[in-house]
Amino acid sequence: MKTPVRRAAALALLVLTALPGLASEAVAAQKPIAVQMYSLRNAGSLDQQLKIVHDAGVHAVETVGTQGVSASELKQLLDRYSIRAISSHVALAELRRDLDGVVAFNRSIGNATLVVPYLDAKDRPTDAAGWTALGKELGRIAKQVRGKGMRLAYHNHDFELADFDGQTGLELLFAAAGPDLQTELDLAWVARAGLDPAVMLGKFRGRVFAVHAKDNAPKGQAQDEGGFAAVGQGVLDWSAILPAAAAAGVHWYIIEHDQPRDPARIIQTGADYLREHLTTNVPARARR
Repeated sequence: MKTPVRRAAALALLVLTALPGLASEAVAAQKPIAVQMYSLRNAGSLDQQLKIVHDAGVHAVETVGTQGVSASELKQLLDRYSIRAISSHVALAELRRDLDGVVAFNRSIGNATLVVPYLDAKDRPTDAAGWTALGKELGRIAKQVRGKGMRLAYHNHDFELADFDGQTGLELLFAAAGPDLQTELDLAWVARAGLDPAVMLGKFRGRVFAVHAKDNAPKGQAQDEGGFAAVGQGVLDWSAILPAAAAAGVHWYIIEHDQPRDPARIIQTGADYLREHLTTNVPARARR
């Protein structure tokens, strides 16, 4: 009778000894993949949206503002699905109006990166001087954010990539902003502006907090989905983009699709593609 007891005890000890190593391997195997919650806005309740992320094997998200709930409710839902918020899209108007409130909310959910996601038409510069002025303002906000223990990034569409005597509006903005402002390059919009995503990544080396990993469908296809495609299923050259992203020091690859017909499929397809093709694990700075 004692032998089975001894065997069980020995087995239990072996399992306990192995657990830390297994946990370390699991963390090391995690890729720096996240999901932009905007892609899931039409996929049911917030709980259902986060379940889609979890079921795709992804454990990080970029939120959209407050997601329409309190900080405590959002944190509870994130914890339920073992998901962390690695960044949040916050309108420039909100940063101007209530920076302290934005910081407090995001600190409560464990997020340390704020991203300006879009410029309303009234805020879009129309000349080089305007992009420089906006860059200086964002640089000031970025410095304030850094003083609060967080960082600020800027997400592009295509209108920032208009040319002004050999420089894009985006380049002018970042040159004026200074080193505190990071970029979140949306690769599909870069391509739609007629530029090479891999080349653009090189221009922002060392300042790329994240990329929005999404694809463009072949011309004339997926019209009901805004012409976008799941990562790796469109026309972008990921064999060139991913090495360029690694060289640029990208921290996170955030899956996004602006108008997905089947959000869960888009997230799963993108996550599977990135897990297969990314060679880098989560950078130490991204894990914090």
